[in-house]
Amino acid sequence: METRIDIMKVDPKVYHAMIGLETYLRQSGLEEPLLELIKMRASQINGCAYCLDMHSKDARAAGETEQRLYGLNAWEESPFYSERERAALAWTEAVTLVSQGHVPDEVYERVKKQFSEKEIVALIMAVVAINGWNRLAISSRAAVGTYQPAARTNQAGAAK
Repeated sequence: METRIDIMKVDPKVYHAMIGLETYLRQSGLEEPLLELIKMRASQINGCAYCLDMHSKDARAAGETEQRLYGLNAWEESPFYSERERAALAWTEAVTLVSQGHVPDEVYERVKKQFSEKEIVALIMAVVAINGWNRLAISSRAAVGTYQPAARTNQAGAAK
C-alpha cells in the first residue's frame, strides 16, 4: 500500500505530543518487555501492520523470544506468560475493545491483584498510546517494513 500522508512531516507537533506519552511510559516503572507485549497485542487487535512490524523488532531487540511473540495472539491458551503479563494483556484487550464491554469489573480485579494503582494508570496510558499510534499509522497508511530498532547498549555502554 502506498502512504497516504506523512503526518509527522506535515505537522511534527503530532509526533512530539505522542512522544510525551512514550516518555511518561519509559519513566513509569513498567517493564519494557511488558510494554512491548501490550503494544503488540493492541496492534494485533487493531490490525496495524506498521506497529506490528515495529514492535516485534523492538521486542526482539530487547530480548523477547520468538515463541512468546508467536503465541501472543493466543496468550490465554499459551503457558509462556506470567500472571502479571496475563493481567496486563486482558486489560489491554478490554481497553482496546472498550466499546464491546466497557472494561469489565473482573478484568479490573485481575489487574488490581498484579499492579499498584500507579501502575494501573500507566497501563491505561500504555494502551491509550498504542491505540493512538495504531490509528495514526493505519489512517495514514504508514510504510510497513522500513522501521529499524535503535541500537541497544549493555551496562558497560557498548552497543549490542
